[in-house]
Parts: sequence; structure tokens; C-alpha cells
Amino acid sequence: MRSVRRARRPLVALVALVAALAVGYAVHAGSSGQPAIHTVRLSSLPPQVATTVDLIRQGGPFPYPRDDGVVFHNDEHRLPGERAGYYHEYTVPTPGSPDRGARRIITGAGGQFYWTADHYETFERVKVDG
Repeated sequence: MRSVRRARRPLVALVALVAALAVGYAVHAGSSGQPAIHTVRLSSLPPQVATTVDLIRQGGPFPYPRDDGVVFHNDEHRLPGERAGYYHEYTVPTPGSPDRGARRIITGAGGQFYWTADHYETFERVKVDG
């Protein structure tokens, strides 16, 4: 009788593992796969962000004309998935920085504005009106 119980242990462990994998797959497949992005008010961000948003709305001129307005490819998939060319990036000047710095506004073709202070590591959606 003891040998039968010992033989069942690996089988029970295997069944439990398969069940856990199935549950994990179902939970993953049921999620939207879209990143969760916190929304902030434009007024809560550094003043250079509001200046950049104003320039974007006016169509420029931009401080880095060769770099501002180019397509942002979302290669790290930290923004919601969209078709190629949907997003564009703009420099948010950093006072005292000798170069473009790490701060950017990313715009979406649907009118979205996203802010990153750390060169695309994290994003916040910007509520620009109200």
C-alpha cells in the first residue's frame, strides 16, 4: 500500500503543476495586455511641459527641430499598443542640461499626451484641459 502512495505523489504534483499553469495562462489571456498608466494634470508638472504642449498645439517652432515631432516607436511597449506612426515625441527642455536631457512629451494621433521624465522608462498620461 505504501508503494502505491509513493507512486501517486509525483502524479499528484504533476496534476497540480498543470492546473497552476492553466490558471496562470487563463488569467494572463484575460488581461488586456495594456500598461496601466497614471494620469496627471498638466499644472502639476514642471512648467517646461506646459510650454512644450503649447508649442505642439501651435505646430512649433521646436527647440530641437530635427528631433521634435519624429515618430515614437513605443518599442518597449510602455504605452498602449497602436499602429506604426501613431505616436510622436517632443523634447521637454531641462534647465541646466547641456543636451536634450531625458524629458519628453509623446503625443498620440487620438489627442493623447504622455509625459516621461526618465527617457521612456515610465509614462504618465497628461490631462491638458481642465
